[in-house]
Amino acid sequence: MISVKEAKSLVKDNMIPLSIHRLPLSQAAGYTLGADVYATTDIPAFEQSSMDGYAIRFADADKPLTVAGEMQAGAHSGFALKPLQAARIFTGAPLPEGADTVIMQEKVVINEGILSIPDAELKQGNNVRHIGAEAKKGALAMVKGSKLTPAAIGFLAGIGFTEVEVYRTPMVGIIITGKELQQPGADLAFGQVYESSSYALTAALEQANITKINLYAADDHLDELAEIFRQALHINDVVLLTGGVSVGDYDFVIRAAEQLEVTQIFHKVRQKPGKPLYFGKKGDKVIFGLPGNPSSVLSCYYQYVLPALEILTNYNGIVTTHKGYSGRIRLTDAVLTHSYEKPAGLTHFLKAHCHDGNVTPLHAQESFRMSSFAAANCMIELNEEQTVFTAGSVVPVYILPE
Repeated sequence: MISVKEAKSLVKDNMIPLSIHRLPLSQAAGYTLGADVYATTDIPAFEQSSMDGYAIRFADADKPLTVAGEMQAGAHSGFALKPLQAARIFTGAPLPEGADTVIMQEKVVINEGILSIPDAELKQGNNVRHIGAEAKKGALAMVKGSKLTPAAIGFLAGIGFTEVEVYRTPMVGIIITGKELQQPGADLAFGQVYESSSYALTAALEQANITKINLYAADDHLDELAEIFRQALHINDVVLLTGGVSVGDYDFVIRAAEQLEVTQIFHKVRQKPGKPLYFGKKGDKVIFGLPGNPSSVLSCYYQYVLPALEILTNYNGIVTTHKGYSGRIRLTDAVLTHSYEKPAGLTHFLKAHCHDGNVTPLHAQESFRMSSFAAANCMIELNEEQTVFTAGSVVPVYILPE
């Protein structure tokens, strides 16, 4: 059995980003950019007004001017502005040749066709977007490893891109084991419980922009599990199994993995919940055996699976920037509002609620209970050796994705 720190390090060391492929920009939101993007043209490609107003030569700002014409956004042709002339201009329109400054329409006075500018604070170049102000032709516009947020998508569209190279997202298979599981909505027979882990994992994966998900169910039988496991490994990049990773008579995940020649990286971590956690690889396929209790499943997902998936997809440039893990879960410190005691020997992850720098452990910490997880916005980590954590002490907290 290994420590939490050792387990996380082993997961990180065994992850390599997936391949890069090209996607239409309209489908790329949430992905990670797989190559540097260079601007192919100057944006804007012309001197552009950022205001509704009047384009002028700054040298003429203190003189009476005549309005010689008008420039609208999208104008197909321009004209030259002569000395002592101004042009009516609108936001986004190109400046007439010779103009170098735009004065807001609220700051001019027009009397009998003559325009004057009573603005002592006017400076040359005011309200003008210069050529290449957004992006210069040939310049680096966005670096490899950048998250393609809505703003990033808009920026790339605004500089003329229609498709981008991105890191591929993994196909994930979820194998639910256990003959006692029944689907929600059906009647429960004696000894049955509703299966919820596939619902929680699917929702968590989709929240991480992973939508290629395959679901499988296996009875507590070694040959059946091994065959389903084999099928899942054939078509998925990552396989998550729930249940069957302990040492009971009907826990077959470890034996099935051995039968399929999966290389075990570790099995069992000094933590609660989730002590039986299993991690293995077969070639470039990644396997996590998660404990069967729903709270353990989700705890292990947030602590191990999600960081692994984010390395596979190079989320936020985790690998290319060499800055370590900086993913969807934010690690911070908070002040414990209530004292908490535990035995030595295991790291505890507590479902909790964090607000204004204070964190409160919630009720129902047992691994089979999800009601507290449903109300939690974070997880507290309590180190394995310490037994008493007093109110007012500072503890590490993982802020969960919303």
